[in-house]
Amino acid sequence: MNLIVNAGNAKSSAMEAVYAAKKSDFETAKEKFKEANDQINKAHNTQTGLITAEANEENIKINLIMVHAQDHLMTAITFIDLARELVDFYEIMSTEKK
Repeated sequence: MNLIVNAGNAKSSAMEAVYAAKKSDFETAKEKFKEANDQINKAHNTQTGLITAEANEENIKINLIMVHAQDHLMTAITFIDLARELVDFYEIMSTEKK
């Protein structure tokens, strides 16, 4: 469940960064990306622990929840990348208007 919760929180923080940038609040956007990075790192550490356990031949149960958790992680990573591009775009547009 840590994967799902942390990845979901990371994606939410990245979305909040986009909302802030849309209002030209780039300082808040930067803070939200820091939160997103902290959360995605927690999720990634959980994933690394699971991979390490499996590499050590521990029996890791692969079920629908695990597949769903991996999906959340990969979607969050992709969304954070896209959100960074959107925030950059908003920042460029903001400076061009001045």
